[in-house]
Amino acid sequence: MFAVIKTGGKQYRVQSGDMLRVERIAADAGEKVQFNDVLMLGGDSPKVGAPLVEDAGVQAEVVDQIKGEKVIHFVKRRRKHSSKRTKGHRQKLTLVKITDILASGAGKSDVKQAIGTGSVSAAAVSAIKGKSDATAAKPAKTKKAAASKAAPKAEATAGADDLKALSGVGPALEKKLHAAGVTSFEQIAGWSQDEIDAMNEKLSFKGRIEREGWVEQAKELSKG
Repeated sequence: MFAVIKTGGKQYRVQSGDMLRVERIAADAGEKVQFNDVLMLGGDSPKVGAPLVEDAGVQAEVVDQIKGEKVIHFVKRRRKHSSKRTKGHRQKLTLVKITDILASGAGKSDVKQAIGTGSVSAAAVSAIKGKSDATAAKPAKTKKAAASKAAPKAEATAGADDLKALSGVGPALEKKLHAAGVTSFEQIAGWSQDEIDAMNEKLSFKGRIEREGWVEQAKELSKG
């Protein structure tokens, strides 16, 4: 049985016992990891993913963290002020040995997922290694703070009338009215001419309140 997996933006055809060099993953030598991006399973009952084979996985043992062959980049600019630059690079790789191919049950496996260090933040990599419990708690704290900030706004409009019942008022205009402190038909029904003029100017309505007849509509709507 063989499998086609995807990791580090590349695809590999693997089977049990294969030694494979892949883009650096967050794991130490001797650790067991699982590749969950399985594109295809081959053998007696082949499966092709759409795009992935559901609940399939490929498990491997990390043999070593290595570097690839050195690649030399030479750049020359032919201009008035010409320049030359030579730069070397050795890609960080992980050497793994394929130990098992799971056609199903990968989701219930307790083997940690193989995640490339280039695709996650430093905080996520340290969390994978079990060294960032405090860092992992920060997102939840931020969400909680954001939720508490949003709560007063929700309370402010919770008991508001549906101002979209007024002629020409849509969701966006209703939000503007709420922001201006207008939340009920009773408020609009009691507007004086000075208040109408002030609201026209504040929201750049240019006489829209009178043209649409909001005050008269509000009086009828406030009666229930």
